[in-house]
Amino acid sequence: MALVGRLYAQQPTVTPDPTNPNAADIVFETELIDYGTIEHNADGNREFKFKNTGKEPLIISNCTGSCGCTVPTWPKEPIKPGQTSSIKVHYATDRIGAFEKTVTVTSNAKSASKVLKIKGNVKPDPTPATPGTPAVTAPVAPTGAKK
Repeated sequence: MALVGRLYAQQPTVTPDPTNPNAADIVFETELIDYGTIEHNADGNREFKFKNTGKEPLIISNCTGSCGCTVPTWPKEPIKPGQTSSIKVHYATDRIGAFEKTVTVTSNAKSASKVLKIKGNVKPDPTPATPGTPAVTAPVAPTGAKK
């Protein structure tokens, strides 16, 4: 627990001032990533690209996935005005079925909290044919058989 506390203590804590006209501002290319339909255990890595459109450095203090299957990684250094960067997200594609998850971004931007979304569908593995099973066909009546 002490290690966790030290890790968080190293992150700069900046309270955004929404009235500051020069404040950092974060603008994402997209706020939703649709994985589409993907294979079981496919590459679950994607990224949300963004730009600091404000006049002060942008500091992302935290990113949190809505569950343990959604793990974000964000830049720890300040993003200068006009600079672009990205938040990487890994979704655990070993889970079969449809999913909709969120990543909450906390920063010193004009809007202190931003919710990004990912969604998609992980297909189950195909059911393999059982080897050595003969093909099933309907019986055929012999030609010229009496009724």
